[in-house]
Amino acid sequence: MWWTNLLYVLLGVLIGAVAGFFISRKLFADQLKKNPPINENMIRAMYRQMGQKPSEKQIRQVINAMNKNR
Repeated sequence: MWWTNLLYVLLGVLIGAVAGFFISRKLFADQLKKNPPINENMIRAMYRQMGQKPSEKQIRQVINAMNKNR
């Protein structure tokens, strides 16, 4: 019967969408653990590696520039 085939297709699409949502959420969380977003401490460390002592103004400028370019 055609309506049972339609029901199976719709059920398969629904299961695929739910599974895809949870898989993509897990992959996204894993990526954030491996590559966390840059924070103020990372910017301070970057300036120290370059041999500079950053001011709060410089740190805020870098953060604002990064947020602007997202």
